Amino acid sequence: MDPIVSIRNVTKDYTLGKTVVSALRGVNLEVHKGDFISIAGPSGSGKTTLLNLIGCVDTATGGLVQVVGQSTGQLTERQLTDLRLHAIGFIFQSFNLVSVLSVFQNVEFPLLLQRKWTAAERRKRVDELLTQVGLQSHAKHRPNELSGGQRQRVAIARALVTQPQLVLADEPTANLDSVTGQNIIDLMKDLNKQQGTTFIFSTHDPKVMSHANAVVRIEDGQIKDRISAAEATLAVAAGH
Repeated sequence: MDPIVSIRNVTKDYTLGKTVVSALRGVNLEVHKGDFISIAGPSGSGKTTLLNLIGCVDTATGGLVQVVGQSTGQLTERQLTDLRLHAIGFIFQSFNLVSVLSVFQNVEFPLLLQRKWTAAERRKRVDELLTQVGLQSHAKHRPNELSGGQRQRVAIARALVTQPQLVLADEPTANLDSVTGQNIIDLMKDLNKQQGTTFIFSTHDPKVMSHANAVVRIEDGQIKDRISAAEATLAVAAGH
């Protein structure tokens, strides 16, 4: 089976004034359908940069990035937008909800952008997702009327509403207390099992790492290894 994400010898450089900063240096990674993978590493290691390349938010300086069978470096801006809209869901640590929209409208928004759903189909799909994340009774609330955990659940519903093949989550539990964070990971894991949705999430939280099928450890822009969650937990305990 072809991987849903294939990254080969990828580099990403940023120019800051006269200085070139190498965020990723020769990264190779394959992710298959149904994977539940954690990208782990300290701040500044390249986790977010890697997610942004997979999510077509940014393009590589060198190497090959393939997502859902498409080489992102060969796509136009319009094609990248279409790929993001139809194949990828995003969950951000800052939630990125639209404050003037209700919970229902925030989740519905990607369906409006797709322009292929009737109003009745949109309502049915959004209602299904809000029920799944336990927020059906909050459909008319605004984001500022919700707790952090509730906002993150809205963000998960929005990420999943288009039935994407791939969901990317950048530190999805970073702004949440440990109990709420655990609930969010459990929810993601359930959706992964029930629907076969592929999840790639970045974290430096060992508790979050422990739920992954595999942990990809990244340091200084390079992938150190790919190990099991149990091995990652032992490594953290040992201080490696």
